[in-house]
Amino acid sequence: MRAVVQRVARASVTVEGKVVGAIQHGLMVLLGVTHEDGEEQASWLANKVAGLRIFDDEAGKMNLSVTDVGGSAFVVSQFTLYGDARRGRRPSFTDAARPETAEPLCDRFVERLREAGVGHVESGVFGAQMMVEIHNDGPVTLILERE
Repeated sequence: MRAVVQRVARASVTVEGKVVGAIQHGLMVLLGVTHEDGEEQASWLANKVAGLRIFDDEAGKMNLSVTDVGGSAFVVSQFTLYGDARRGRRPSFTDAARPETAEPLCDRFVERLREAGVGHVESGVFGAQMMVEIHNDGPVTLILERE
């Protein structure tokens, strides 16, 4: 399981011209699932994201988590995080999990973020063509992976 985590001032997702979710101050999590992933990887990664200290404290140091600052999270499933473009010009997505595996794990990840104390969690529409608007704060962007 792989996540691109961005600290955001705000973020939203639009599907077919309709805003399906929006957050202020928090994290945008682009989430990729591979074939070997399961409950353990989803729980581990959600706990890692919820506790990631990338928000500024009163001294201006990145020392606080999304739960510490009362921030939100927006999770968007993104199979392209497992795209392999090492050969040729067209990426291969064979490492990405099939939808019947990936969707329940994405749902579990969202559920686990809530259990870990993230008060407001939004998610995109699995498998939909989404317009994702991200206002990266910093910019702060990290790639996390549980193998």
